[in-house]
Amino acid sequence: DSSDDIEDVSLFDADDDVSRRSKKSKIRHPVASFFHLFFRVSAIVVYLLCELLTSSFIACMVTIILLLSCDFWAVKNVTGRLMVGLRWWNQVDDDGRSHWVSAQGSKTSSEAESRIFWLGLITCPMIWVIFAFSALFSFKVKWLAVVVMGVVLQGANLYGYIRCKVGSRKNLTSMATNYLGKQFLRQVSFPGFWKPS
Repeated sequence: DSSDDIEDVSLFDADDDVSRRSKKSKIRHPVASFFHLFFRVSAIVVYLLCELLTSSFIACMVTIILLLSCDFWAVKNVTGRLMVGLRWWNQVDDDGRSHWVSAQGSKTSSEAESRIFWLGLITCPMIWVIFAFSALFSFKVKWLAVVVMGVVLQGANLYGYIRCKVGSRKNLTSMATNYLGKQFLRQVSFPGFWKPS
């Protein structure tokens, strides 16, 4: 009897250990997660340390704008698709009207990747807005152009992914409403057919 109790305890512990591992969020795309934050944080660090490292405004400006551009491209085309399964783009039709298009891919991301993605996506544009107010109130007009580029490029990605996320929820809601409407219509049309057995 005592050996049976030991086996039961060890099996229970093994099941508990498996459930803990499945609840843990693993980062499935470590390279994408790294570059999602690398370009963003590098641009901010270069902006903060630029005047200490060099006296050339042009070199600092070009470096920051290159980092922001790499970040914009990487987040829009790679990390959003891999980390959260979302993708957006803006399309101009023949009439000259602009349409935001979003696509939701397969949901293969983990909770950790999703947190990293949204935290980086929301926090960095807020930091650039703070830099914009700082540059404006300290009368650093030459830095204002660089900061505005940071706000625009990172804000565009934030806006695009928020529209992606909200748009997918609206589509899901409309699909659910259509399904429930059809079920209600069937029940009204054939009341005896849908009785539980």
